[in-house]
Amino acid sequence: MTIPTLPSPAQRLPTTAAAGLSLCVYCASRVGQSPTLAQAAREIGRGLGRLGWQLVYGGGRAGLMGEVADAALAAGAPVIGVIPRSLMSRELGHTGLTELHVVETMHERKRLMAERSDAFVALPGGLGTLEELFEVWTWRQLGYHDKPIGLLNVDGYFDALLDFVSRAVDLGFVTPAQRALLQVDGSPQALLRRLGELAPAATAPDDYSRT
Repeated sequence: MTIPTLPSPAQRLPTTAAAGLSLCVYCASRVGQSPTLAQAAREIGRGLGRLGWQLVYGGGRAGLMGEVADAALAAGAPVIGVIPRSLMSRELGHTGLTELHVVETMHERKRLMAERSDAFVALPGGLGTLEELFEVWTWRQLGYHDKPIGLLNVDGYFDALLDFVSRAVDLGFVTPAQRALLQVDGSPQALLRRLGELAPAATAPDDYSRT
């Protein structure tokens, strides 16, 4: 498979797939110890195929990234991967995708993923997943985009994180409006449905030039 190089902004395709939305998924490059979490990742991938949506993700074949990508491909969804060259071996860059963009930096990766997406969702993961979630959430707060953001809280994986965010709201460091930007659900199907309802309202132009 030929791996395309990063296109210029003028050459980039529209963010929406022909049949529906383009969803950016953040998740782990490890499978973890709970089969339930891997199953939820596969349900997200299969759900994208059923809805006629497109997957945008970090381009790896390992862990939950591989689970969601392979499930989406099997369900007929286009899958766009974006991965830094330095992580091609560590995260096992997935060469069976519809598109695999190999970029030079993590920032380039995250910006291209955002530009190619209509909505975002974080699945269970570690430090990288949390960093991506909070960055795209902060970009929404700052007005760099107005796309919906979801959190798949399977088996209460993110309960402690959500308690922390509620504590930050209580102490005045996060506003209730900022907290309300995050859509949380434990059901993959329900969360996809909610993001699908919200995404058409995201009509403001993106501006990632300030990131």
